[in-house]
Amino acid sequence: MKRRDLLQGSIALLLGTHELAFGASILAVRVWPAAEYTRVTLESDTALSIKHFMAENPSRLVIDIDGLELSPALRELVGKVRSDDPFIAGVRVGQNQPRVVRLVIDLKQSTAPQLFTLAPVAAYQHRSVFDLHPTQERDPLLALVQDKSQAEQKAAQAVQDALGEFLGKMNKPPTAASGAGPAPSPATTPAPVAAASAPTMSQSRIDRLIIVALDPGHGGEDPGATGPTGLREKDVVLAVALKLRDRINAVPGMRAMLTRDADYFVPLQERVRKARRVQADLFVSIHADAFMKPSARGASVFALSQNGATSTAARWMADKENAADLVGGVNFKAKDSAVLRAMLDMSTTRQIKDSLKLGGEVLGQIRKVGHLHKGSVEQAGFAVLKAPDVPSILVETAFISNPDEEKKLRSDDYREQLVDALTAGIKRYFAKNPPLARNRQL
Repeated sequence: MKRRDLLQGSIALLLGTHELAFGASILAVRVWPAAEYTRVTLESDTALSIKHFMAENPSRLVIDIDGLELSPALRELVGKVRSDDPFIAGVRVGQNQPRVVRLVIDLKQSTAPQLFTLAPVAAYQHRSVFDLHPTQERDPLLALVQDKSQAEQKAAQAVQDALGEFLGKMNKPPTAASGAGPAPSPATTPAPVAAASAPTMSQSRIDRLIIVALDPGHGGEDPGATGPTGLREKDVVLAVALKLRDRINAVPGMRAMLTRDADYFVPLQERVRKARRVQADLFVSIHADAFMKPSARGASVFALSQNGATSTAARWMADKENAADLVGGVNFKAKDSAVLRAMLDMSTTRQIKDSLKLGGEVLGQIRKVGHLHKGSVEQAGFAVLKAPDVPSILVETAFISNPDEEKKLRSDDYREQLVDALTAGIKRYFAKNPPLARNRQL
């Protein structure tokens, strides 16, 4: 025993006590809060041995990590919890027993935690992931309808306010200082307009809500491609998608749904499921990819292919995008993978045909913004485009690996031009292909 203690003490002097983690060292800790779920990630140089249980009064998740010593890297987790995190009230870290570190995550709401591990991939080593999901999933369709109702109420109030101000000016008699003539007689005073006579839509009025699913690629643990100066794809496409959502929401009868509205990861199949849950009429996935050569440039539009890719580059891009789940981190045990695969194999010829129409309209507008990588809609086996009943396209806004295009992607002006082009393409598609009736009217 004395000999072993002396040996461990000698190693500690050589390596430092923070390196003595009894087989594992924490390399990084990350917290990804979002309204849908919060993810906590522990990255280590070897796989961790973890046990967990739920405790009540107050509600908390208790995690014991065996074979680990408390380290400064692990303590950083406490300060990474944001006050506006929907799920985590706080984190406590301590050495519960020799060689056992205990994490206590205090919870704000009823939570169904999912814990899983990820093997090394891309820039990451071993990851232990804790996903904190609500026990009751939010209904995205109801949220869209409520958003529509609130927007209509605000618009009606704005019309009322503007109308009242206009009538007030019309009825206000001119002052003597103005040099104007006498006030109009009651007979010539314009009659007040009833509040109920606010402008209504013409015969082209849409009798149901058109829903466009916008899918900003990557997010959270998956940064996507990175430009020469460090611009990350996940940040660019989210900024473009948020602008596009606002633009679409301003179109009467249309509403946009985002598969993610903040910096968190959404698995590819979950993106498809979200679009189908809100009965989306279109699905537009937004990206800004990199290529092996920094000279590659130009925007591209892709649709699904069931018979192989239309080019080597299209196949290469599809393979890269389809690998996002490995980088972002998916808990495959939490889903029935066989059911998901079956769902994603149901894409129809009609869906692909409509997707090509949509892609053509969008590509026609994007060509007005800048250079195209290819002048026609390409096809490849993108997993995220496999919603069987939703026309779906993937838009590569530019090559973030190209220094000139990275600079453009940083520009608000270029992003606005992209949003203009995407909005115009979507509107042109619906003008030529009116949406069909739904089972559930919105």
